[in-house]
Amino acid sequence: MAGPYLPRLKAPILLLVGGYDDEVIELNEQAYEKIKAVKQLEIVPGATHLFEEPGTLEKVAALAAAWFQKYLIR
Repeated sequence: MAGPYLPRLKAPILLLVGGYDDEVIELNEQAYEKIKAVKQLEIVPGATHLFEEPGTLEKVAALAAAWFQKYLIR
């Protein structure tokens, strides 16, 4: 649904996907190609859609925190 709007995004975009979530990885890779803003796609190994596996949510939190420190806190 957001496809036509992705090239218009201006804010830095972080996409986080579980490594076991093949369908969502594919969708995020397609979205990534359309985004023209600063972007990063991180695939968290050993994780499913909800990052319920031990250590995966902590990995997501660390990636998000680093992203926000880089692009939000100025």
